[in-house]
Amino acid sequence: MTTVVASAPGKIVLSGEYAVLDGAPAIVMAADRRARVTLADDVGGISQVRAPGYTNEVGRFEIADGDFRWLDGQGLFGIVDSVWRAANEIGSDEAGSGARVIDLDTSDFIDPERHLKIGIGSSAALTVALCAAITRSCDAGTIMAVAQRAHADLQGGAGSGVDIACSLSGGLIEYRMDGAGVAALDWPEKLLYRVIWTGVAASTRDKLRKLKSEISLPSRERLVGASEGMADAWKSGDADRIVEDYRSYNDHLRQFSIDHGLGIFDAGHEELWRAARDFPLVYKPCGAGGGDVGIVFGTDDAVLDSFTERHLNGHELLDCRLSPVGAMIESADEN
Repeated sequence: MTTVVASAPGKIVLSGEYAVLDGAPAIVMAADRRARVTLADDVGGISQVRAPGYTNEVGRFEIADGDFRWLDGQGLFGIVDSVWRAANEIGSDEAGSGARVIDLDTSDFIDPERHLKIGIGSSAALTVALCAAITRSCDAGTIMAVAQRAHADLQGGAGSGVDIACSLSGGLIEYRMDGAGVAALDWPEKLLYRVIWTGVAASTRDKLRKLKSEISLPSRERLVGASEGMADAWKSGDADRIVEDYRSYNDHLRQFSIDHGLGIFDAGHEELWRAARDFPLVYKPCGAGGGDVGIVFGTDDAVLDSFTERHLNGHELLDCRLSPVGAMIESADEN
């Protein structure tokens, strides 16, 4: 029997949120919270999938000649057949018949007190980790297409694929939706940050649906230009320039949110953004906003600590750092 353990990091979108859908670059960092998948062959005829810490339910399914049939748990574990079907569609030799036992672990992405998702890309990280476990590979050329197709299926076709790309590659990247282009970047010297969890879970899918239903206004196009500018700032490696350029970027992001009714700065982000303006710092919501996490940037640890001590107001400082490692096979044992 073969047992494979694979993992992948979460992500934090630093700029280009929403604008990435219109061709702009997004800057994204992999977060050192990892989703883990343990996949083992089983001698029985019925496959099982478990997600301890998320649910006590056990999913049961059968696989025969690429045909995936649920017996129990499809609503809870749809990610499994989305990945399996995507792997079969591109001809992966590993996604064949035979019973499996699958354990899904996303405990790193759950607030243990509130029992809520923190909002740093758990579903994408789990998708990538599951793809790596099934294909027994972390090669981007091998699993990118599988993961992108599976995650799009889970998201109802919405989304840019930026979170999949970041979970796969790790580190700090520039991502463009066209061709799923990824360019690795170095973290700028002197640039410091703190990640803040609002305590409110937000739905990216709901916000994308909202955006699709709204009439596109000029602020959407201006956000694309601002995202191009922020990508240039990040590639410059100049910490002071990045902090300064975020001031105008946030103005564009906020106006875009107001015009399109997205509430990106809700759930306490607005208050933190305003408070940071009294410091040599800049704060912004990350990703879809309206909850989940935000990030505050600066170049002085003492100033960042002073800000978080005075302005968390019930929010939580999140122990979350840049992960240089993307998807990985942690172990693959023949028993």
